[in-house]
Amino acid sequence: MTTGPTTPTTRTVQTVRRGMLGAGLVEVPSTPYRDPAAAILRDPRVAEQDRYCSGCRRPVGRGTDLGPGSVEGTCDHCGTAYSFVPRLQPGRLVGGQYEVLGCLAYGGLGWIHLALDRNVSDRYVVIKGLIHDGSTEALAAAAAETAFLAEVEHPNIVKIHNFVHDKPGARPGSGYIVMEYVGGQTLADLLRAHPDGLPVSQAIAYALEVLRAFGYLHGRGLLYCDLKPENIIQSEEQLKLIDLGGVRHIDDTSSVIYGTTGFQAPEIASAGPSVASDLYTIGRTLAVLSFPFDHTKKYETSLPDRSEVPVLLKYDSYDRFLRRATHPDPAQRFPDADEMAEQLLGVLREVLSVDDGRPRPAPSAWFGPERYAAGTGLAAPDGAGPALRAVDPSTAAAALPVPLTDVTSPAAGFLAGLTGLDPDKMITALVNARAAMPQGGTEIGLVLARVRIELGDQLRASLLLDELSTVAPSDWRADWFRAVSLLTAGRIDEAEELFGAIWTRLPGEVAPKLALAFCREYRGDLAGAARLYEMVWKTDNTYLNAVFGLARVLLAAGDLAVAVAALDSVPRISSEHVAAQVAAVASAVRDRIPTEITDTDLAGVGGRLARLKLEGLRHEQLATEVLEAALAWVEAGNQAPRGATLLGAPLTEKGLRRALERSYRELARHARDDDDRHALVLRANHVRPRTFL
Repeated sequence: MTTGPTTPTTRTVQTVRRGMLGAGLVEVPSTPYRDPAAAILRDPRVAEQDRYCSGCRRPVGRGTDLGPGSVEGTCDHCGTAYSFVPRLQPGRLVGGQYEVLGCLAYGGLGWIHLALDRNVSDRYVVIKGLIHDGSTEALAAAAAETAFLAEVEHPNIVKIHNFVHDKPGARPGSGYIVMEYVGGQTLADLLRAHPDGLPVSQAIAYALEVLRAFGYLHGRGLLYCDLKPENIIQSEEQLKLIDLGGVRHIDDTSSVIYGTTGFQAPEIASAGPSVASDLYTIGRTLAVLSFPFDHTKKYETSLPDRSEVPVLLKYDSYDRFLRRATHPDPAQRFPDADEMAEQLLGVLREVLSVDDGRPRPAPSAWFGPERYAAGTGLAAPDGAGPALRAVDPSTAAAALPVPLTDVTSPAAGFLAGLTGLDPDKMITALVNARAAMPQGGTEIGLVLARVRIELGDQLRASLLLDELSTVAPSDWRADWFRAVSLLTAGRIDEAEELFGAIWTRLPGEVAPKLALAFCREYRGDLAGAARLYEMVWKTDNTYLNAVFGLARVLLAAGDLAVAVAALDSVPRISSEHVAAQVAAVASAVRDRIPTEITDTDLAGVGGRLARLKLEGLRHEQLATEVLEAALAWVEAGNQAPRGATLLGAPLTEKGLRRALERSYRELARHARDDDDRHALVLRANHVRPRTFL
């Protein structure tokens, strides 16, 4: 039984070590450190269209036909006082320590100032105050941000240095937060320079860093709540979350909720913030970074149709990832930052491999390797039929990777010891263990279902999987084995639907795509199957089922050159390299009419066969096919260059007939019975060149 480090419901994810932005896979352009003095705004103002009341979030300070709007005043709707005037002027000393240099930006909770810390080597710091000193909610948010930052220590989160009051006797919450200065650009700034969206791989690299920070926050019982490109800054090769005023504890049900239209989850108003709503903001931010769409109005809580977005058409798994991350139902989203990052890392490998064709294989935390390569042999030794053997659904199902067992389960050790038992004995052992070890029932039940499927007992397997789905409805593995059972039984459409749902749930995994490719091949969707087979093979070239499946559907579609190129991509160190080359030889000559073949084709296939150094029957069968095709080519009136040879024989009618005669007689020596032997001898006599006495 295959075991692994995780289970879909209770697991510990190994954090991927990353020494730099980009997960070690992407070279993200470095953003130069920004000189603090150059970042100061010359004329700090809040544009009228950005002025909102902190109490009711309605527009305030807007101009009319009579003149511009006021930067200070009282909200006409709720009476909350507002002020958009920077309070701290250059030269002012805050808290007796921080000399104000000027304004850097206007944030969600107030003006952000640059200052020098006169007590600590004149280092640059950021001072952040409040927008509206009359707002109780704004004061509470500032206090929450202060408490949060004081206990946070993470490389992807801005660091707090201090919290000070500007003057003695100030009321609680009315002071200033002092933070480290992060010189760089926000992702909103970067996006303005790329109006069509950042490269998907770069956007994913940013999201992976944000997920690291979110995983840390959630582990401490905290929610970020207000992620958007404006709140993420890149400085050189480091990413940091800034403007953390919306932070709150997971169990906080009374604090004011801060968020941004187009990024905030739709259930916030009714259910409040959660881990699921926090992760939703990452999905929305990732979408906004990678392609333009009306995310604040038409698609405020949805994504455009895939057909409208070129990057979603190009990257299938990325599309599925975004749709799961931003699903309207929180229960359908990723359950935690670790799993979301794990799947996004798999999507990143696929995106990069699709772009440059270079595989980036990696072990899965969810699936074992494919069990064997199916459909690698020639369809028939006598040259009849397609070059590659078709795979029946049950064989394909048995070749698919198997979901890993939860190594923390009490049954893990027992299941690992079942390796090598024949199926009947394994079923007996599993049935007995399930009765004696109820705490390991899910893991044992899944293995029992798999063995029953392999034995063809689909009914019992289905009943058991229904039971497991009731006990653990969030465990997708029952659906995986149900889909495998349907594929085994030849119920292709039903299997395809389930495999598709699992792909959406685990968009970074290879196994569901391979399973779907099998389904589409059987349905006759050659283009759809080829796309998936190629996607799997480009991403991870340890999946040999993918490259042989790709070659099969390309040959069926008549695309010989691309099929042979796919077979040639099987590495020399692979156990199926020879099988791939044998298939390439047969594909080059089988079922082809003489006008489709050139002397260059014949020379190439002859050289390929010679390099394989096959022996005995296997060599003679292939050599016979090649020689037969060459003879048909010559008899059709084609003429090879003088002195040309094929498999050591002159590329002439006489030379090819003599070589074929020898091959037929050699095959006769290996014939299985007298009838086959007699038929081959007759063919040898028929093909030998005519002689005159």
